[in-house]
Amino acid sequence: MSGTTIGLIMGVVMMSMLALRVQIGIAMFLTGAIGYIWVSGLDPLLAYLKNAPYGRFSLYDLSVVPLFLLMGQFATHGGLSRALFKAGNAFIGHWKGGMAMAGVASCAGFGAICGSSLATAATMSHVVLPELKRHQYKPSLATGSLAAGGTLGILIPPSVPLVIYAILAEQNIAKLFLAAFVPGILAAIGYMLVIAIVCRVDAAAGGPGSPKHSWAERLRTVIDTWPVLLIFLVVIGGIYGGLFTPTEAAAVGALATGIAAWRSGGLKGRGFMECIYGTATGTGMMFLILLGADTLNSFMALSQLPAEAAAWVQEMGFGPFTVLFAIILIYLVLGCVMDSLSMILLTVPIFLPIILGLDYWGLGMEEKAIWFGMVALVVMEVGLITPPVGMNVYIINGVAKDVPMATIFRGVLPFLASDIIRIFLLVFFPSISLVALWAVS
Repeated sequence: MSGTTIGLIMGVVMMSMLALRVQIGIAMFLTGAIGYIWVSGLDPLLAYLKNAPYGRFSLYDLSVVPLFLLMGQFATHGGLSRALFKAGNAFIGHWKGGMAMAGVASCAGFGAICGSSLATAATMSHVVLPELKRHQYKPSLATGSLAAGGTLGILIPPSVPLVIYAILAEQNIAKLFLAAFVPGILAAIGYMLVIAIVCRVDAAAGGPGSPKHSWAERLRTVIDTWPVLLIFLVVIGGIYGGLFTPTEAAAVGALATGIAAWRSGGLKGRGFMECIYGTATGTGMMFLILLGADTLNSFMALSQLPAEAAAWVQEMGFGPFTVLFAIILIYLVLGCVMDSLSMILLTVPIFLPIILGLDYWGLGMEEKAIWFGMVALVVMEVGLITPPVGMNVYIINGVAKDVPMATIFRGVLPFLASDIIRIFLLVFFPSISLVALWAVS
């Protein structure tokens, strides 16, 4: 039996394990290990496991992951989210649907110091949902806007999935962070436009606006957000000002966020230990997935399946955009059953070489890798709010227990339309994700 056939068989086995709700890291590891033994034998697998995991986990670039996770934990426990929402609400809360727009804006702001979509959705929903309910927003719009807004956590830098993509694609983390700025801003604006359209179509969806604030009140709310602004400027400004490497910036950001959380009282009692525990469990989960993905990808390389797939695509003469949209469709399907990190680890080693081997708008290798990373990340965003998994939807439902899941999924549909439009824009106008990169080159 050929290695390619074995690769296809084990791919089906892995998808079957996922359907049986086996944890993704374990499913990838078992698939890779069994396939490795099938192709090469047990001794080569043991030799691989003796050296490869240490080589991966001792990689200096990976040290940024627990630091950004710790930064997000401190931000979540530090009460910084409430100040962001108050500031957004002071400026646009009096508009029709303005309070929901302020919720999206605060999700974007919180994502700038958190880096996790699930944490962003969970934290902001506790702050914003009670206010939307009090102002009589329809449950579908209230929950749908926050589920969609939470996806900004992995797009607005710093972003843990972007760090993992940078490592797998062997790209500069700082450049990927820079490339994500414009798509992230477009995402937030697109979600706000969706809210405005929904409220225009259904006048009862938005509820009455909050009282209009004076400029003095608005200025006070902006001043209250100074910890968030300072942390963001220190982390991102330090990276692009040449003061820090991304890892050093993550350490400084974690320290600054910890101090802000301590000042607000969020680390009193069990708060600090909860942050440490949350960081440890999150890091352990990510590293387990990383080990599983490495083992699976090593087996796939032995089976020659990725190389055969790339050669088959070239032989069939498929156009570059036919291939790209097929990959996007695969991501949309995988997003229904996987989280974004798992998709990155599973697919990038297979899809990225195919994309780099095709011509898109005359882009260079580095530009194609960064552009594809932005497209893939936006598509993975969509997976966070699509059925049947839609992790952000489950997070929101855990907070709004009185709102049925069907209502939340119905509420995210207009936001999915915005995401699809943004995917097409990123595909056909790569400058959207590369303009910031070109500006500093």
